[in-house]
Amino acid sequence: MTITFFSNFLLHHQTPFCEAMIRHIGDGFRFVATEPLPEERLNMGYENMEDAPYAVNAHLDEESYAEAMRLGYESDVVIIGSAPDEFIEKRLAENKLTFRYCERFFKKTRWRFDPRVWRMRYKKDIRYRSKNLHMLCASAYTAPDCRFIFSYPNKTYKWGYFPKLKEVPFDVLRDLKSTDQRINIIWVSRFIKLKHPEEIIHLAKQLKRDRFDFHIEMLGIGELRNAYEDIVAGEGLSDVISFAGPFAPDKVHEHMRKADIFLFTSDKNEGWGAVMNEAMSSACAVVACREIGSVPFLIEHGENGLIYDKHGSNSLYHNVKRLIQDKKLRERLQKNAYDTIKNEWNAESATERLLRLIDCINKGEESPYQSGPCSKC
Repeated sequence: MTITFFSNFLLHHQTPFCEAMIRHIGDGFRFVATEPLPEERLNMGYENMEDAPYAVNAHLDEESYAEAMRLGYESDVVIIGSAPDEFIEKRLAENKLTFRYCERFFKKTRWRFDPRVWRMRYKKDIRYRSKNLHMLCASAYTAPDCRFIFSYPNKTYKWGYFPKLKEVPFDVLRDLKSTDQRINIIWVSRFIKLKHPEEIIHLAKQLKRDRFDFHIEMLGIGELRNAYEDIVAGEGLSDVISFAGPFAPDKVHEHMRKADIFLFTSDKNEGWGAVMNEAMSSACAVVACREIGSVPFLIEHGENGLIYDKHGSNSLYHNVKRLIQDKKLRERLQKNAYDTIKNEWNAESATERLLRLIDCINKGEESPYQSGPCSKC
């Protein structure tokens, strides 16, 4: 079997899936990058992976572009994310098995009529509704958006991002967590508007007012970081909030492993949020906003994490307060979060499931999975 994955560029969040594919089908797998890695990403510490043995860099020269076009047509299966449709137009016309890989379509609102958006959605999705084109949903909100525009009927599957994770035994992680009364809380993100760092300031004020023993570490960089450092100092919160980073991924994981609670406060502009996978695999008790693409897929409220519904409300505070006060709940969520990633939402599991799903589709059968990657959504 030959499978080719097209995207704009190869990132560390995609390499575990690519490497798992190589383990399963060997040289039959290729990743096509259609753009060079942006300088901004390089400056943020991202690794340039153009030399990966399975990579085809269509942007480099005519020979590489021609090879990418050949793979787009001849491969048994193509997965296409953020890449031009020119690579798959011929295979779609001949009804060859193809998967789109996409976050939600409408991050602002579905109801605003923009002719340009609808023309694009028709060209990419609606006109192929009866073709052998399926959707791997990299957000819990992709499938509802597909149904809204009458595309991918009965052909949407749970998917996501599967970052590389160093497997640390749960007992080891448990021993790294708080050994005293103070609860260590971590927030890992960029300091930009859609990440809502103001939620952390509001939360800290409430927890401090109620005399809880806690510390919040905010990891990341971004245009708003200096402003929030000033706010924390001005509000008298420097004793309960500290700032750190930027760090390489391994260093971020070290901080996560020592944290009791992980906070994820982004809004619906957050497509997936791979940091969620990382926090859960680090055995953090997660409190996350429902609007984030990964949350409804990864979190079952009260079982392996807690979900809050609305920014600017007291919902975040009440969920965090619940975890601080209930040690047994906190520890149960930590263990279940860890198991969710270890047993189901990881690159190896996703690869095995996708290969089986491909076989089922080719045989005219439904997905055999009831939950997790490749289950219907």
